[in-house]
Parts: sequence; structure tokens; C-alpha cells
Amino acid sequence: MSAAAKSQQKPIVFVVDDDVSVRESLELLITFAGWQPEMFASAAKFLAHPRTATPSCLVLDVSLPDLNGLELQKLIASDRTDMPIIFITGHGDVPMSVQAMKAGAVEFLTKPFDDEVLLSAIRHANKTQHGRTERSS
Repeated sequence: MSAAAKSQQKPIVFVVDDDVSVRESLELLITFAGWQPEMFASAAKFLAHPRTATPSCLVLDVSLPDLNGLELQKLIASDRTDMPIIFITGHGDVPMSVQAMKAGAVEFLTKPFDDEVLLSAIRHANKTQHGRTERSS
């Protein structure tokens, strides 16, 4: 697929969060903002999903039932370098946020967060990802 064709596709925003109410509200928010949401209740379900060539970013909860978000970040760090990660958590602390950011996260948000703060982080992540895609084409 050409770079021009890729840029015509709606970016996908993957969301991994075990809280169904968070997934539902983020799905509506992401759809309303014009992106394509893909929701997962666990890291395992996300990992089982086939990869996509469509530009994408990952909104990832830190506290998950199987692998936690930081463990998932480590797992995908080497083979999904073109997927920016935005962490969201209800139970974050400074060491956790430092660990996430040092491992390459583009943002670390504490719940509850303002919708516009998340949308801004997703816009930034999509720009970051688009720049990486342009350079690797």
C-alpha cells in the first residue's frame, strides 16, 4: 500500500482496559473524534488480534487481569515500535509513570482525565506515528 493510501485511512485507536464502562465511553469518544476504535478487555485479547498496516496508537490501562500494561509494553516494544502508547490508570504513581515513559510511552494519564486531554494525547501519538511511517516508507 502506498504512503498516500495509508494516510487516507482512519487511524485506529486500540484500547486495552478491563473496565467495560471505560471501554464503552472511550469507544464513543474515539468514534466521535473521527478515529476507528478497537476495544480489548485484556492484554491477551489484544495480542491475539492480527496486526494492521493502518496507522494506529494504543491507549493502555496499567492494571489488567492477565498481563499488566507495563508488561504488555515490554512484550510489544521490539516488534511494534511504530505504535505509540498512551497509558491510562486509576492507580498510578511516579515510579510507574517514569518506567512507562522511559520505555517509550508518549503519555501517562491518571483517571479520571478530561476527554480533551486524552484526545490531545491521541492526536500527538498519531502525528508521532505518522512521522515514523513517513520515514520508514
